[in-house]
Amino acid sequence: MVAVIKTGNSIHRAFNYNENKVKEGVARCIGQGNYPVEVNHMSLTMKLNRLLRQVELNQNVKRNSVHISLNFAPSESPSDEKMKAIADTYMEKIGFGEQPYLVYRHEDAGHSHLHIVSIKIRADGSRIDMNNIGKNQSEQARKAIEKAFGLVKAKAQKQAAYQLQPVHAQRVQYGKSTTKRAIQNVLINVLDKYKYSSLPELNAILNQYNIHADRGKETSRMYRNGGLVYKVLDTQGKPVGVPIKASLFYNKPTLKSLEQKFSQNKQRKVRHKLRLKNTIDKVLFRQENKSLEGFIKVLNKQGIHTVLRQNEEGRIYGITYVDHRTQSVFNGSELGKQYSAKAMQERLGLREVPEPNMHSARKPGIGLQPQHTAAETKDTIKDETPVISEKETETVLDLLLQPEQVVDYLPYHLKKNRTKKKKKSKKG
Repeated sequence: MVAVIKTGNSIHRAFNYNENKVKEGVARCIGQGNYPVEVNHMSLTMKLNRLLRQVELNQNVKRNSVHISLNFAPSESPSDEKMKAIADTYMEKIGFGEQPYLVYRHEDAGHSHLHIVSIKIRADGSRIDMNNIGKNQSEQARKAIEKAFGLVKAKAQKQAAYQLQPVHAQRVQYGKSTTKRAIQNVLINVLDKYKYSSLPELNAILNQYNIHADRGKETSRMYRNGGLVYKVLDTQGKPVGVPIKASLFYNKPTLKSLEQKFSQNKQRKVRHKLRLKNTIDKVLFRQENKSLEGFIKVLNKQGIHTVLRQNEEGRIYGITYVDHRTQSVFNGSELGKQYSAKAMQERLGLREVPEPNMHSARKPGIGLQPQHTAAETKDTIKDETPVISEKETETVLDLLLQPEQVVDYLPYHLKKNRTKKKKKSKKG
């Protein structure tokens, strides 16, 4: 079981999120805690007012709402009664046993999970301290519940998810599920778990799930006003359907909120840099037949997804590493010069990469996976290798032996000094 705890400053938002899921037919309210009547006999107003009235006892607390999700392994599908018992036990162990709360069972993802909506204000008006509750009370509660209810342990669940799919989110396919709900599921699993420090780094993760965060063109009104939309991508990495504004999602993944995460994540991911560099070095050292495609495949088996950024001609000008083991994203140059795109090609013994085997980096969803197999790539390169005549060889050698600059080139500092001398002579 995996537990995720979030606090907020709007009870309405957390409550409406779950009730909207109920209206869509992908969730059910299966229980309550510390309410005067059973949930089956309550209206929406009764459910919400119980929470609002207790919050009013202490209006000094701004972040007064609590939204918890308990996620089970894909192989598990607990009954409603068992889920309700798990929710009650969990709330008791983290110190919320006497708080009013609502329990919702969700069926909108590839695994069974439940959501709990509650508040931080006690009946006497005091505030519940939630500092480090995730590492302390929640962690102990999770372990005890796994043992008591015979659930798959979180560690084993994360390892299985890591081998098959980096995060617990279904790959979005336009037209096969409600677009907004599908994007929301991916964002919930990515935004707070991964450490990224720019929008391109975030897209390196999202593109793996056919989602792209877009600011629009630099000349557009949306870009100037700091707007952001999320798009669904097809298998070719091209946007399909109507983009959805960031402000329309429950967790408000706007550019402003993401920029706060960017600055925080820069420090959070530093400690994972060395592990990634060591893995890359080991792969390069052990790889016998060095090729870019082979290098990417081996890294992928190690849990590191590689995104190549290419221009229209197919030349690689950037590389990004998504380390699913530590949930961190790094640009190659951020790791050091020897991990940049140019340096990596040199370390692999590649003078110049032939026609691109990856999607163009200027398109959304790029650099996700090779378009051809290794065998196809070799055949393509072999067939397209030009035959050079002796005269052409001489011409090529002449070009290679020529100075890099033009014949009449003069270093800038020499030009500058000569100009100064002339000025002095004129003054004289």
